[in-house]
Amino acid sequence: MVKSKRKPVEEIKNSITDYSRILTVGCGGCASVCLAGGQREVNELNAELNVAFRADKQSKKLGSYTVERQCNMQFLIELDGKVKDYDCIVSMACGAGVQLMAERFPTVPVFPAVNTVSIGVDREIGMYEEKCRACGECVLAYTGGICPVTRCAKGVFNGPCGGTNRGKCEISQDIPCAWLDIYERLKSQNRLNDIMKLQEPMQWKNQVQRTTVQEPYEKRYYR
Repeated sequence: MVKSKRKPVEEIKNSITDYSRILTVGCGGCASVCLAGGQREVNELNAELNVAFRADKQSKKLGSYTVERQCNMQFLIELDGKVKDYDCIVSMACGAGVQLMAERFPTVPVFPAVNTVSIGVDREIGMYEEKCRACGECVLAYTGGICPVTRCAKGVFNGPCGGTNRGKCEISQDIPCAWLDIYERLKSQNRLNDIMKLQEPMQWKNQVQRTTVQEPYEKRYYR
């Protein structure tokens, strides 16, 4: 799931200071689950913004609303009747949600309230660990389910390198060697031959905007 973290209130305030009527929109999807942009966080942000604007002797109208997901256009339709009453939108969704919101309302400025951090897992309440960088060249089948792009400090696609030091990376003793973990995982599964299957260099397709269509729906979009 996409993990995000709210921007400092001062940064958000500075981006919207020229507008008088501000609609803060939350996302009931990933942003809500990782406690960065659900309705509760929308209310908290507006309360902080109210205090900050009053301290600057600025009068603002702050509205709030949360849609089920900001990354799906059908859920943004319900905002059509509300946005007309505001000068700008503060989105508490990930970068994808912010961009779709801006696409839906091209004449209204849309400002992000969170930083999109990673695709990760829940470790504890409010604690999330990055697991995937959506590189588009997944090699987990050959690495025992451990991502070398995310876990390896050097992003080594075919490892290990020569810098392993007692199970740690030579870059820092605080960083476990991902490729040692991959080796141990594959060994425990009697799959060490997989570590010898060299992968092609990554083509860096993520430098180009990508659209993903699941196979059952290809005929619907590609004719």
